[in-house]
Amino acid sequence: MLARPHRLTRGGDYKSVVRGGGRCAGGSIVTYVVHSGEHREARFGFIVSKQVGGAVVRNTVRRRLKAICAEALPSVRSGADIVIRALPSSATAEFADLRSQVVRCLEKRAS
Repeated sequence: MLARPHRLTRGGDYKSVVRGGGRCAGGSIVTYVVHSGEHREARFGFIVSKQVGGAVVRNTVRRRLKAICAEALPSVRSGADIVIRALPSSATAEFADLRSQVVRCLEKRAS
């Protein structure tokens, strides 16, 4: 699980990453990355809308994405802010597929 210092918590932070970040799209996710240049741990945020499904489905997708990002945290450059937007197809995607999409985008933008 991602500890509090590794999470984006403010709406303004989400906006700045989505609007000003580099974008990488997968089949089930879209990843936005901004490098702040600060010397701190990387922070992650997740956007899982009602288009993905009901509350149970959305929370399952969010937990899967958090687990994947917790695994990938050591390989992410410090100071990076990352927002992952789940697309409706993420509700039916296999865990391995989600992992490969997230890892590919993090290697491309956040390493």
